[in-house]
Amino acid sequence: MPLDDAQLLRYSRHILLDEIGIEGQERICAAHALILGAGGLGSPAALYLASAGVGRITLVDDDTVDLTNLQRQIAHTEARIGQRKVDSAREAMRQINPHIDVQVVPRRADDDLLATLVARADVALDCSDNFATRHALNRACVTHGVPLVSGAAIRLSGQVSVFDTRVDAQGQRGPCYACLFPPDAPVEEVRCATMGVLAPLVGLVGSLQATEALKLLAGTGTTLRGRLLLIDALDSEFQTITLQRNPQCPVCGGLD
Repeated sequence: MPLDDAQLLRYSRHILLDEIGIEGQERICAAHALILGAGGLGSPAALYLASAGVGRITLVDDDTVDLTNLQRQIAHTEARIGQRKVDSAREAMRQINPHIDVQVVPRRADDDLLATLVARADVALDCSDNFATRHALNRACVTHGVPLVSGAAIRLSGQVSVFDTRVDAQGQRGPCYACLFPPDAPVEEVRCATMGVLAPLVGLVGSLQATEALKLLAGTGTTLRGRLLLIDALDSEFQTITLQRNPQCPVCGGLD
């Protein structure tokens, strides 16, 4: 759908970019993004996708706003302590851009819910904080061919990647989350509630997730598909690792 005069003005700084332009912004405005988690990562991701004009955003989280969240979860305020995070985040998103459709799901995500939500989305952002949920979202994304923008942060370290198993122009599929973190591998859950996390680090990771999602939706640039970006906030170092698809992966190995 063509942009109206108000949209042309609102999104003019995107439109000025040759890499996006009017056509790219139209694709963004027509897109549907699913964000799993409305906390430290989900807050900046949701706010930037809203400000960028993603036409429909579905936000999933079953938690409520707590005082300890306010150190880093910038979508929430002290006045909204006790509210559901999805409602608090929706209010913040609509204050920035009232012209988008924000749908909230105040539930803990499970396989059935994610299967329904992912099937309707153009991109999914994993802003959750546990491996079980991450693997469930990955399974749904592989099943429905939806690119997954994954982020994580703890203490002073963060990581971002794009897991996209769709066939690319070279006829290749990218690795999925389970290729990097096998579902049956033993993992030690680490939470910022016990380990701590630097406040702007989650903002950096969430903003990078929004950047990757917008590139996917606009069809521009080179994403982090097949690469893992590692962030060391303490020493201000960034490192990129190439990821390989596991042909024996229990989630995406059967696609070929």
